[in-house]
Amino acid sequence: MKALEEYVRTIPDFPEPGIMFRDITSVLQDADGLSLAIDTMNDMVSEVGFDVVAGAESRGFIFGTPLAYKNHKPFVLIRKKGKLPCETVSQEYALEYGTATIEMHKDAIKPGQRVLIVDDLIATGGTTEAMIKLVESLGGIVVGVVVLMELAGLNGREKIKGYPLYSAITYEGK
Repeated sequence: MKALEEYVRTIPDFPEPGIMFRDITSVLQDADGLSLAIDTMNDMVSEVGFDVVAGAESRGFIFGTPLAYKNHKPFVLIRKKGKLPCETVSQEYALEYGTATIEMHKDAIKPGQRVLIVDDLIATGGTTEAMIKLVESLGGIVVGVVVLMELAGLNGREKIKGYPLYSAITYEGK
């Protein structure tokens, strides 16, 4: 079997010149790649005690749900504003040009629950920081963040200092 990094397709100059886009669709489209991604992420957090897995749409769902399933834990959806049907809590965060808001059902996390946050990527850390704030606003305790890829050159790790970050693949550049 190939190394996990070999399943990730790199597309130069997308979406603009100078950017090396790391495409996870090539991981998802290969049964061995997908299995390796989930197993690697699961192994990284095998010693982390958590009660709940939370992930942001849409790629956080892709990786978070199988991790929840493998560990027989519930999965909590974090979605874009206006997509959840019940009462929600929300968190605004900065984008490159503007802001965005994510939401979670108000009853999704119980005070004191230990939460593992899952996503496909951490870049600047803005979305991850917003997810942490959402969980904590409900009294949850974030015990770790696990991602398939970390773009270390964008310093997302700095934005979530104090929270364990587990990345299956780390790219040094942007």
